[in-house]
Amino acid sequence: MKEHKKRLKALFIELVKLQRHVIASDLKLLVIVEGRDAAGKDGTIKRITKHLSPRETIVVALGKPSDVQLREWYFQRYTSHLPVSGQFVLFNRSWYNRAGVEKVMGFCSEKEYELFFNEVELFERMLADSGFIILKYYLDISKEEQESRLEDRRTDKLKQWKISPIDQQAIKYWQDYSDARNNMLERTSFLTTPWFVVSADRKKHTRNALITHLLSQIDYEDKDQELLSFDDGLVYSATAVDASERLF
Repeated sequence: MKEHKKRLKALFIELVKLQRHVIASDLKLLVIVEGRDAAGKDGTIKRITKHLSPRETIVVALGKPSDVQLREWYFQRYTSHLPVSGQFVLFNRSWYNRAGVEKVMGFCSEKEYELFFNEVELFERMLADSGFIILKYYLDISKEEQESRLEDRRTDKLKQWKISPIDQQAIKYWQDYSDARNNMLERTSFLTTPWFVVSADRKKHTRNALITHLLSQIDYEDKDQELLSFDDGLVYSATAVDASERLF
């Protein structure tokens, strides 16, 4: 436990160094965090932002689209939340809702679903060509762990704000979500914006691993290379081979 806390504090210091670099260099850093319900997105993002400047660090967690937004170009409501120079923005779910929950729950048509795949590579390539640094993480948990966490939400009064109608369908549509996830990772892990999968059954290890990987992807001043060289194997590229062998 002491070793975990010591390492986490060191990672917090590295995140502050990274943010200082983002601000000084006018970078636009965007991190997308996806995963099943109860995969640990909220907790992971809270750890990342815990000691960062709230002015330059923004968490985006959009709710259900309005009637007007449903008539917009799909990506339109996300563009206003993209980072400006010097900002670090984290999306707690993103435009990849269309490839996941919207597909599984029937919130979009098959035509809209396929159109998303036709447009998303161009959209992300335009962002990357415009100087955005984009990192995409998918938190992967087992069915047993998801069931345990959803039950914890129902019984813990401090966590009941997390409960949504979609939670009730998460286990019922487990395989549908798996199929949608696999299709999403296969079709949208692009050369310029690849997906990274994080094995997320152990929350504390998950957070440390993701933060370590995030920091290792970007050059910044006074980087602790020894700290970031640690690899416990929890984060891996969403290649076809790794995905087929390791995803739950």
